[in-house]
Amino acid sequence: MVCSRFVYLDNSATTPVRPEVVAAMEQALRETFGNPSARHHLGLAAEKALQEAREQVAGVLGVAPEEIIFTSGGTEANNLALKGLARALRRRGRHLITTMVEHPSVLNTCRQLEEEGFAVTYLPVDASGCLDAARVAAALRPDTVLVSIMHVNNEVGAVQPIEAVGRLLAARPEKVYFHVDAVQSFARLPLKPGAWHLDLVSISAHKIHGPKGVGALYVRRGTRLAPLMGGGDQEGGLRPGTENVPGIVGFGTAASLAAGDAAAGERMAALRRRLWEGISRAVPEVRYNGPPPERAAPHILNVSFEVQAEVLLHALEAVGIYVSSGAACHSRRPEPSHVLAAMGLKGSALAGAIRFSLSPLTTAEDIDYTVAKLGELVPQLRRYQGRRRTTRGK
Repeated sequence: MVCSRFVYLDNSATTPVRPEVVAAMEQALRETFGNPSARHHLGLAAEKALQEAREQVAGVLGVAPEEIIFTSGGTEANNLALKGLARALRRRGRHLITTMVEHPSVLNTCRQLEEEGFAVTYLPVDASGCLDAARVAAALRPDTVLVSIMHVNNEVGAVQPIEAVGRLLAARPEKVYFHVDAVQSFARLPLKPGAWHLDLVSISAHKIHGPKGVGALYVRRGTRLAPLMGGGDQEGGLRPGTENVPGIVGFGTAASLAAGDAAAGERMAALRRRLWEGISRAVPEVRYNGPPPERAAPHILNVSFEVQAEVLLHALEAVGIYVSSGAACHSRRPEPSHVLAAMGLKGSALAGAIRFSLSPLTTAEDIDYTVAKLGELVPQLRRYQGRRRTTRGK
């Protein structure tokens, strides 16, 4: 069935590319096609385009352009941060700290480092998905070299105490490096690497209406990393290979556009409240999964409906509403969400969780239409599930 209505609420998975970004990338494809390492006019034009994009991305973070290393996305940035720093400092210490609710690109990288002889402490979170900074302090050891914590959880929107952790690490006599996965918060929430004592920050273009396949790692000046690949000296020798000029230009344009919309966060937060309040009224017996308002990101809402998430997801798709049953990187796997499991969810609450994620392009009409359809669909699906259970029980 083709639905004439289109409501996209899966922006934490990816966002539609803005027309201005498409135009900038098309121009780069047509006109700035030289290799940035070439010393002729076309190469110099491409190098200039890279520098402009680097300045745009750095400007959002308030850092120096030379501290931005472009990558293929957030996953590569996380790998470069964790593996690069751990391997560079292995003689000084082999202990890392992270949390149980990180993105798989952090958790799986930590497991790979464990196979290389590193020790990793995985900190728990509370029932709302939030980390207590005191747990970080308690987990520190003399051989700790790196702490890696995401700023905003991609499944429930919990904002972690990055500033507080940065302060406590900066107060230690022995340097402990601090990496932050800011893929879900970049250009959405305040993020201050300098003031918050962050050494490494991972970001991605396609979460802010830029293209897929491009991201960046902020590397504080003086932070030593071992490159993941051998090759040329592009990106300060940390990311060899000819740069993706059109993608990077698109990233810079998207970052600049996002930074210019100062009211976007307030608008999304208001729509998030409208969505939850509407769901609470329209659908009985729903469960909110996530942090209290003061620690909630403005664009992510996770709710359990006592209906199989996969079934509800497809029922919503049939009426033109696109949501997620978990993080896009592993939503096709049968295993339950490791984030919700770490928060203590079990049974139908775990199996029936849906993530709604907004963007600056989301409208009040989108929210009201979604609430209305949930009010129709969820009771129908619950009755259907009840009949199936009754039939199986005979």
